[in-house]
Amino acid sequence: MGGWSLVVPRREIHRAPGERLLHLPHPAIAAHVSSYVAHDLPGTGPNSWQVTPLSVLTWVIDFEAPVRRSEAGGEIPDSPVLGLRDRPLVVEQAGVSRGISVALSPLGAAALFGIPLRELTNSVVAAAEVMPPGSLTERLAETADWPERFRLLDEYLVARLARGPALSAPVRYAWERLSAGQVRVDALADEIGWSRQHLNARFREQIGLNPKTVGRIARLNRTMALLNREPSLSWAEIAYLGGYSDQAHLTREFRALSGCTPTEIGKPTGLFVAGRLRA
Repeated sequence: MGGWSLVVPRREIHRAPGERLLHLPHPAIAAHVSSYVAHDLPGTGPNSWQVTPLSVLTWVIDFEAPVRRSEAGGEIPDSPVLGLRDRPLVVEQAGVSRGISVALSPLGAAALFGIPLRELTNSVVAAAEVMPPGSLTERLAETADWPERFRLLDEYLVARLARGPALSAPVRYAWERLSAGQVRVDALADEIGWSRQHLNARFREQIGLNPKTVGRIARLNRTMALLNREPSLSWAEIAYLGGYSDQAHLTREFRALSGCTPTEIGKPTGLFVAGRLRA
């Protein structure tokens, strides 16, 4: 699913009651949309979720929304859009939750929302603030089953994304290089033919974070995916394969970006989800 996949799974999630279903979008929008995760969760709670920085923006389409608040005390709207973040977000949630979470690459978010993504950085806004009014949520909620909902969502996004604005070619190239693996920002600026300062400014405007931070988050996400695929690896092996200088570097980066050490996150298995359920 690429360097910007939805990659923060937790074992606790799979023991929680309710239905979750991962689905990949239509191939025509694979560069724009990483995944759909359907959820139908009973009215338990309150629960606390810690959402780790991801290489995707998340659009939650609520059919039935729980009460959500950030740990800092701010109310989170129904059908929220979560921009790229460079720090964890703790969400308190209570009540029934039914809907679909859509993981958007910056390419997809720029086309869908039509705004500079810096306006969404470290923010949670109502989808109604960044999208035109329509009946999509009602149509999805009234549809009988998840496969048909995914088909309708594909149909909607294929049409919308095809006519939306695009990232500039140099910024898209920089994003793809950073998502694919480790690259120095100076070297990337030289490849594009810009100064580092100009790359930082243009990238932050269109993506929402600076290139170095995006590279760190992409490395964290790739390491999370490695944890999911290879749970038998030692932490030293994970640090080496993940591109960290040593295990101490791995621990510092995990704590800085996710608020947790690697041991606290654990070596997870199962469905990809957008967060970590805290006791």
